Amino acid sequence: MSERYYEGIGRRKESTARVRITQGSGSFIVNDKSLKEYFTRFGDADSILKPFGATGENQTQYDVSVKVQGGGVTGQTDSVRLGLARAFVKINPDYISALRKAGLLTRDPRVKERKKPGLKRARKAPTYTKR
Repeated sequence: MSERYYEGIGRRKESTARVRITQGSGSFIVNDKSLKEYFTRFGDADSILKPFGATGENQTQYDVSVKVQGGGVTGQTDSVRLGLARAFVKINPDYISALRKAGLLTRDPRVKERKKPGLKRARKAPTYTKR
């Protein structure tokens, strides 16, 4: 139980991902499922694995365990990718420049805008009638 792991927290929209990296055989587990089983949409798995390519690390050297909750598929995908990049920075701080150059360390600040009083949604106003 004294196995060393590196943890990174990633957030996007309403989702939060806790990513843990340990030395291992290359398994990637997301909420007790494999990566391809959890993220079935085309391109999501490739997007999540970008930090491996940016750092030049071999994916088969590490076991990755992810707990992700909240939000939708896009938010969860991006939060896992950010958490993985942050965990790599804890493994080796020299990776910061490569990850930042690839745009993997920047948190996307866009979130849903709140509903305003008198409007139907954040910006949609009721239909105007002259009489």
